[in-house]
Amino acid sequence: MTVQTASIPRITADEFLSGDYPEGSELIDGVVYEVDPAFDHQEVGARLLDEIRAWVRAEPGRGRAGYGGNWVLSDGHVYKPDVWWKAQRPRGVRNDGPPELAIEVRSPGTWALDIGPKLRRYEASGAVEVWLVDTPSSTVLIFRRGDSGPGFADVVEIGLGTVLGSPLLPGFELKVDELFADLG
Repeated sequence: MTVQTASIPRITADEFLSGDYPEGSELIDGVVYEVDPAFDHQEVGARLLDEIRAWVRAEPGRGRAGYGGNWVLSDGHVYKPDVWWKAQRPRGVRNDGPPELAIEVRSPGTWALDIGPKLRRYEASGAVEVWLVDTPSSTVLIFRRGDSGPGFADVVEIGLGTVLGSPLLPGFELKVDELFADLG
């Protein structure tokens, strides 16, 4: 007996970027995923973006921060991080390569993708740091590239009672308690 499985149609980054997909859609392994973030997801993402943008504006030369965008990590991968930071201003609609810092906030429908194929692609594409923000557990998983080797060398989990920061953002500090305050 032969078992046949349905194949999922896959597209390229160029096809995705020229297509008419709902706002917030991402291309992961050639498959389009629609993302519809919940309130806690949006709230935490907005808090992170506000705090990082305040840090950026505090002194000249601190790069740019934003959300979404079209970060083309390879032909089958176009990501729209919930929050990103880049030392140099991104240009245009298409950004080839990852931001230095990509932040993904947990959504029930996409968490398995965030901690699986997206994290691996960020790592393989050269992202310096990725934060995976888990709203149900009030924790942040931080993946940092080390001095030796091509991949993430340091993985740190921080939670309530700690302070979020990064070597990429010298002097940036955010109390994790404030990040997750008044959710749910």
